[in-house]
Amino acid sequence: MTATSIAFTLNGRAQSLPPGTSPTMSLLDWLRGPAGLTGTKEGCAEGDCGACTVVLEGADGGRTPINACLTLLGQVHGRAVRTVEGLRAPDGAAHPIQVAMAESDGTQCGFCTPGIVMSAWAHARVGGEVHEALAGNLCRCTGYRPIVEVFSGVSDDAAPAPALAAPGSARFEAPGQVFWAPATLPELLELRAAHPEAWLLAGGTDLGLRVSDHREVPGAVTCLLNVPEMHAVQATEAGLRLGAAVSYARLLDLCRAEAGFGPLAALLARLGSRQIRGLGTLGGNLGTASPIGDALPPLVALGATVTLGSVRGERTMPVAEFLTGYRRNALAADEVILRVFIPRPAPDALLACEKISKRHDQDIATVGAAMLVRVAAGVVAEARLAFGGVGATVIRAAGAEAALLGEPFDAAAVEAAAAALAQDIAPLSDWRGSAAYRLAVAQGLLRRLHLRATRPELVHDVTALEIA
Repeated sequence: MTATSIAFTLNGRAQSLPPGTSPTMSLLDWLRGPAGLTGTKEGCAEGDCGACTVVLEGADGGRTPINACLTLLGQVHGRAVRTVEGLRAPDGAAHPIQVAMAESDGTQCGFCTPGIVMSAWAHARVGGEVHEALAGNLCRCTGYRPIVEVFSGVSDDAAPAPALAAPGSARFEAPGQVFWAPATLPELLELRAAHPEAWLLAGGTDLGLRVSDHREVPGAVTCLLNVPEMHAVQATEAGLRLGAAVSYARLLDLCRAEAGFGPLAALLARLGSRQIRGLGTLGGNLGTASPIGDALPPLVALGATVTLGSVRGERTMPVAEFLTGYRRNALAADEVILRVFIPRPAPDALLACEKISKRHDQDIATVGAAMLVRVAAGVVAEARLAFGGVGATVIRAAGAEAALLGEPFDAAAVEAAAAALAQDIAPLSDWRGSAAYRLAVAQGLLRRLHLRATRPELVHDVTALEIA
């Protein structure tokens, strides 16, 4: 049976929205408007500041902080959402995390505090590094020391997981809008063939900006989140096979656990924030074809492939061929991205995944790079160098690769490759950096790759945490 009204669990209680509610209204606008839950704040409306952080509760007990400003109402159908109002004890008393924030002087104006509290509540359950947990929440007046102390001391409140049934198919209509959420792959492909104009929505961390920031009202949306195949994950000796709607948070956990993917994991930990990674997907990143998507240079350098599907069948191609230009890809009008395969690097390969940006976290890359080099019999037998932020799409540096192949992996070969790189890329100048700066950065990353191999005792990545 197809659901026609958006229904979800809110702060532990069933919530069913009236027919005709816009399924593309942001969760933030609904919370602060019709729901009257104004504890969740609107700051940037772009997923950067964290003031709108709420938490998705999983049936397995997991807690995923997300940005309510980028989340559409249709996406939360069948799920469980917790806002800061939902942390109250039955007698109305403040939650221990809220008490700790107040008693530790972790709040001044308080505007950012509800989002920080929600991130801390999720962190208490899922754990991990405090800096990573807090990176998606900005505080302009308190300073982070007392907030970090609160995060370091929080403990899980053992609140039970919600009872959630697997969401079935859904179709939500509002004036001038229709939102489909198919529950099977054949249903998805049939919808795509019949409605190629519909937005394909997974996490929405990019498309959501068109609603929250640009105030677009899409007439048709097809949501991928209820199709099981889109969430499938398989790790083999050959590599990682991921459904297109697998979140970056799941991919990060997988890369941290799987041999050979440590450098990719380190890069993914800087992709947005926990809030962004909780919803954002690899398939969505490929679908929007951002020229500076943090994960795209590694996909190209590792020789990843993407599988596309339609009612006509499936086809697979290298990611490097799928990305055809600025915000353009090879996806046909009736196709969807089904899955991505990331080959596992050879044990003797040197892999570096780099991101140079003005801030360490929560920032767009000025230059991104992924470089894989394998040396055999004293010379470079394989070189795959991919750069983002230096052209209309991710670029393979063919000239630099040729300068390395067949040569000893020494300083002379690296300098020859750096010189060739000036012919491989033609970066533009913008507010993130000049063309000359971008070229110098890309060349410097090549040199750092050599230092990683030959001078492992050096500190190659200096962060504010290490300086402190």
